[in-house]
Amino acid sequence: MAFQSSSERMLRELSQLVAIPTENPPGQEAAAAAFIRDILAPAGFEVRLDEYKPGRFNVEARLSNGPGPVFALNTHIDTVPAGSGWTSDPFVLSERDGKLFGRGACDCKGPLIAMLEALRLLASDRAGWSGTLLGVFTGDEEIASEGARHYAAGRPAIDAVVVGEPTGNTTFSAHKGSLRPWVRVEGLSAHSGSPHLGKNAIFLAGVLMPVFEAFHRDVLSGRNHPLVGSPSLTVTRIKGGTSDNVVPDACDLLVDRRLIPGETEAEALAEISALLQQAQDMHGIRAFILGQNATTGGATETDVTAPIVAASLAACSAAGLAKPGPFGFQGACDLVHFVDAGAQGTVIGPGDLGVAHKPDEFVPKDEFLVSASIYADVARRMLAA
Repeated sequence: MAFQSSSERMLRELSQLVAIPTENPPGQEAAAAAFIRDILAPAGFEVRLDEYKPGRFNVEARLSNGPGPVFALNTHIDTVPAGSGWTSDPFVLSERDGKLFGRGACDCKGPLIAMLEALRLLASDRAGWSGTLLGVFTGDEEIASEGARHYAAGRPAIDAVVVGEPTGNTTFSAHKGSLRPWVRVEGLSAHSGSPHLGKNAIFLAGVLMPVFEAFHRDVLSGRNHPLVGSPSLTVTRIKGGTSDNVVPDACDLLVDRRLIPGETEAEALAEISALLQQAQDMHGIRAFILGQNATTGGATETDVTAPIVAASLAACSAAGLAKPGPFGFQGACDLVHFVDAGAQGTVIGPGDLGVAHKPDEFVPKDEFLVSASIYADVARRMLAA
């Protein structure tokens, strides 16, 4: 008898997965990885757990069903920390007003459970599709995408992928990237009772920041991608000073640079370096790029004419979405790493990015339940016998 989708089972398994903490940091996806293995192995998948660094795991589940392309469903296992401000236990799935609350409910344990359901549906009814079906579930997406980077470095043979992120079950075929360099502004220390004998690095940083603001306003806002809009540059953190009574000799700024498809990290860093040179030429400010914080990665897109985009739009439409897309994802996600490895892909998932990472994160129950059929539908279209 073919495996039948079950709302009760999906809700139970989402509750079980939400109860397994995978807050990143520290991640520690081992228990969740074993949970995924124990669901997919009995369905006939060859499941491999890859501990790519101590306590950090990827899961690959593979099912070969004759000749044909390789299609993957992917999302991440980790979540952001639960934090404070919740009105219910973040690790106990609760339902109110048609919404399912819990850390990871929409980012991304809801999509993950829906993908597990879709994979089992496909495994139980193999007559209508041919090829290789993968479930790829990665660690560390929330900080540096180390799991996806590690997996993609092995150059997996994947023709098409759907990445699970909260999109309201619509199709996103492009996403932004992120780059976060630290910029150090140099000054000269002195006793704070005689500040004229030094150069206050915090004051100098205050002169530099309008240079960044002008570049964002006058240059970056003029660039545009039809799906994700404009790139951006802003300062999100600042630190400086060593003592209450010392003129600071250094001030560090964290620059958040959002990339659009077509922009590279190297080009963006070169532009920031040029701004620092401009500040030196105009204002005598000495500043340099000190280092970078880890991010999910760069921007990417799949051509709207690609088969995976057509299949995704058709599946979303069949599920009742009046406006299935394609749209652009404002955040970064792991799609870029699969594209870098040679795949074409889209991003689809239940939930709203606007509630991810917040207290009382939730996924709409109806979106969550229908997303499994969307994932299975895309797979069948891409693996049509």
